[in-house]
Amino acid sequence: MNKLKLALALALALSSCSSDDVNTKYSNLRARLTIENVTQAPVLFTACESMGEYCTVKSDGQRFLFTDAAGHTSAINITALSAYNNYYLGLSGFIVGKLTIPEIGEDFVRVVCFDLACSNCYQNYNITKPLVLQTSGYAKCNSCQRTYNLNDCGTISNGPTGRNLYRYRVSYVGGALVIINGL
Repeated sequence: MNKLKLALALALALSSCSSDDVNTKYSNLRARLTIENVTQAPVLFTACESMGEYCTVKSDGQRFLFTDAAGHTSAINITALSAYNNYYLGLSGFIVGKLTIPEIGEDFVRVVCFDLACSNCYQNYNITKPLVLQTSGYAKCNSCQRTYNLNDCGTISNGPTGRNLYRYRVSYVGGALVIINGL
């Protein structure tokens, strides 16, 4: 029985998405967005359907803007229904995409969502510094010089140690994307 407990503890310690106090899997920050038909925004559709592809999600007040690492942008008008549902784009917006491999303990590759703000700059200085989406599933903070690996659950791949990216709960079923987190 002790060997089983030790093996389980080792497996949890080696998991790519840490669950300790500093790096919990999901943030408790508020986030809310529903896109009922992602095919309306080709950039978002590609990010949700293609492994290793990501896009940013922002708003200009009249439209949701979805931009990939190459700079291609798709837009969806914010309807009265979306405004009524009180969408909330986290601290600075979202990064949405599909992992390249399933997370430990999962049988399939899922769509994930991270905050577009650097979690370390926000935690350390209470400022939101937006990340720059890079090709190959990385995002970089030009302020603190950390690079985050989106395909490894938002862990730091280059730069000073710190916390993983803030991650939000997301569901992608039947062409509908729902991001909901916090209150």
